[in-house]
Amino acid sequence: MKEKLRCHWAESDPLLRAYHDEEWGVPEFDSRALWELLMLEGFQAGLAWITVLRKRDEFRKAFRQFDPGKVAKFKEADIERLMRNAGIIRARAKIEATIQGARIFRAMKDDGLDFSAWAWGFVGGKPIQNSGPLPAESALSVKISKELKLRGFKFVGPVIVYAWMQAAGMVNDHSAECFRRNVCANLGRGRKR
Repeated sequence: MKEKLRCHWAESDPLLRAYHDEEWGVPEFDSRALWELLMLEGFQAGLAWITVLRKRDEFRKAFRQFDPGKVAKFKEADIERLMRNAGIIRARAKIEATIQGARIFRAMKDDGLDFSAWAWGFVGGKPIQNSGPLPAESALSVKISKELKLRGFKFVGPVIVYAWMQAAGMVNDHSAECFRRNVCANLGRGRKR
């Protein structure tokens, strides 16, 4: 049986392979899930994504399944609880940024702005199909980063935003020989927003 060819970054660890084969680059249109992914990308800043993946289940427990309504109500006692949780990345600034991000998400919703529609509006509602070498950031990730920062989000620099766009399928950066490239391209095709 022929071995599946996948993006080289996913070959080093079984957890990375599973993430690549099942999640990375799949267009995500659920607002809550997009927000969760953006928050996790923020926790990854300065670290390897595998670190976040290994802690993702504990992150979900600690942050109430990334329900923005619940996280937005976190107080100082919750921050202290999270700082004692060895199952997550214990960086106070990132924890506080996630709580603030939940409040911003809720404010957007209260103003009638759907987070998914807002995010996908930057790419016209369909994934960008890239080819060639993977950039660390793009002109579009710079633009989205600025917009997120204007709203008050933290840990949303252009590199983090580009990684989020890749993970959420807003941009298809699977390599040309990767077995997931066409699958993900087809998942985003013809989507009506």
